[in-house]
Amino acid sequence: MLYVLVLLGSDRYAVPARDIVEVLPLVALKSLPGAPRGVAGLLDYRGTPVPVIDLSALAFGTPAAPRVSTRLLMVRYAPARGGEQLLGLIAERTTETLQRAPEDFRPTEVEGGARYLGPVVHDARGLIQRVEISALLTDELRAALFPPATEARL
Repeated sequence: MLYVLVLLGSDRYAVPARDIVEVLPLVALKSLPGAPRGVAGLLDYRGTPVPVIDLSALAFGTPAAPRVSTRLLMVRYAPARGGEQLLGLIAERTTETLQRAPEDFRPTEVEGGARYLGPVVHDARGLIQRVEISALLTDELRAALFPPATEARL
């Protein structure tokens, strides 16, 4: 299976390519004053307003650096309860891919971490942790970004 590698801080993370609709350059977003931590704003994606999360801000409280390699990943967000939605993710150093079988990733055995960070795999440069897109948003954040009355299905 193919994964897109991204950096959060100095650590590498793998986003399943099957969840990615499109990889875009970092573009200007409509700001959302008072939005919860991690919410970068709204993107006009082909005529549809799509909420965007900054992975670095979500994980560490610090926005992603606006580098040439910082990208906006349009992903299919499909929580266990509910339909599929488009969600934008800002991620740094989105320049590499990784080909690994899902079973190559091993549980971390560490509790209390971010619920969207899944199992890990090791390569010559160290550990890579998988990002579980379906677990990315808390119930509160999902309700703020996708209110039931305005949900738009893919």
